[in-house]
Amino acid sequence: MEIYEKAALVVVDVQKGFDDEEFWGRRDNPGAEENIASLIDVWQETGRPVVFVRHDSVKEGSPLAAGSAGNAFKDFVAERRGKGPGPELLVTKSVNSAFYGEPDLDAWLKGAGVRQIVVVGIQTNMCNETTARMGGNLGYEVLFPLDAMHTFDLAGPFGWTATAEELTRATAVSLHGGHFARVVTARELVAAAR
Repeated sequence: MEIYEKAALVVVDVQKGFDDEEFWGRRDNPGAEENIASLIDVWQETGRPVVFVRHDSVKEGSPLAAGSAGNAFKDFVAERRGKGPGPELLVTKSVNSAFYGEPDLDAWLKGAGVRQIVVVGIQTNMCNETTARMGGNLGYEVLFPLDAMHTFDLAGPFGWTATAEELTRATAVSLHGGHFARVVTARELVAAAR
């Protein structure tokens, strides 16, 4: 696997509000944070661009509401911001896709000559998947390290429910099989980026 010199790591919504188990329910992949941290570290060590995305929820009662304690980045992300020599961007959004935020992510990436993005963060089947799909539609080569993200069990229509693991698998199959993104592991990316 080739990681371009200007490949951008897009770190989506790694915010304290997602630790509220009472609100979100059961999650999968307890190793997500460690893998996200390892990718931020190698991206910064190699001077590649890193984009930090924050969800400023406008939904009443959301743990991610702008100005709330839960809106803040988790400590391991906050302490890494500004540490690399490469370009860095903060995008804020109130919808799923990081491409519908401020400032304009697509314009920034194109301006920096980025053609390849790596999407990590929270949640696998929500903001990560939406960002990856849109990135693929916009012509980026999208890499999706499935172990550097997590999601939660979810209730749907008709009394259906899906576990976090089932949702993760469905996202992986849809993105990879549908050619929106290449699903990989954090370890593969760290090795290739070095």
